[in-house]
Amino acid sequence: MSAITNVPERITKTIAGTAEEQQFLQELIAAGLLLPSGEPGVYGRGMVFEDVRNRFDELVTRTGLPDQPERPRFPPILPRRTLEKAGYLKSFPHLCGAVFSFAGNEREAMSLVECASNGADWSGFLSMTDVVLVPAACYPAYPAMALRGPLPKGGVTLDLGGSYVFRNEPSGDPARLQMFHQREMVRIGAEEDVLAWRDVWMKRATGIFQQVCLDATLDVASDPFFGRGGKLLAKNQLAQGLKFEVLVPIASPGPTAVSSFNYHQEHFGTAFGITQHDGSVAQSACLGFGLERITLALFRKHGLNPSSWPTEVRTVLWSA
Repeated sequence: MSAITNVPERITKTIAGTAEEQQFLQELIAAGLLLPSGEPGVYGRGMVFEDVRNRFDELVTRTGLPDQPERPRFPPILPRRTLEKAGYLKSFPHLCGAVFSFAGNEREAMSLVECASNGADWSGFLSMTDVVLVPAACYPAYPAMALRGPLPKGGVTLDLGGSYVFRNEPSGDPARLQMFHQREMVRIGAEEDVLAWRDVWMKRATGIFQQVCLDATLDVASDPFFGRGGKLLAKNQLAQGLKFEVLVPIASPGPTAVSSFNYHQEHFGTAFGITQHDGSVAQSACLGFGLERITLALFRKHGLNPSSWPTEVRTVLWSA
């Protein structure tokens, strides 16, 4: 890990992680499952880790086949205007990741290199671009659906795959990464269809975690909204049951959220102008599986060598 200087003690402790989290992280690194980069929450993945992650990803795909979803794919960056229209900066400015780049002349480039070579701050030579890192895999889908015009009767179901997303929350907890794969699905349409789909997937997810023998609990939850106003948003979200999470033990003192199920009501339909076949504003819901967290939970539960995992788990993941 790189040295952390001039950081308040409370934040430093958060980045460092608990003793149990640090021990688990070191075990993962020693086994070649995670490859350290020198920055908290930024790791490469070894071949065995990726094999398990992909096997679980395939299990999710098989479970969702009855939905017959569309399968568009988007890059891990999106126009910053999409983030602005979605209202992300109002709720989660602390998690946002913007892309900056150099646009100066040759003399300024030489000054930049000199600063970097001396370990000085060279950020002043960069300017913000028109793209940001994707914070949730569903975000690129909403403007894309709006461009189609009114949705067909019955709405649309999207399987967006396991896309990389970014959250600016460096941590020593191996389950809290800055860049990770979020297996995301989205339902857009009428309220009753959207809510029924979310309910079906909450039941499906419970079954998935039972199949791989993880101790999973489904509970109502709230997002990490920013600031004092965010506390009210979180309270309202809990009261209305807009968000549910599946939690499993990993290495933190309490269980860790590994999957979420979110009902947006008309938020994205209004923000991006998505309408139903009758011209009314479309509602939406999404669900996400944090693939790295689930992979870590499997290693934590069953051991660091998948060949010694319980037969029923190996059958589900490797025999399909």
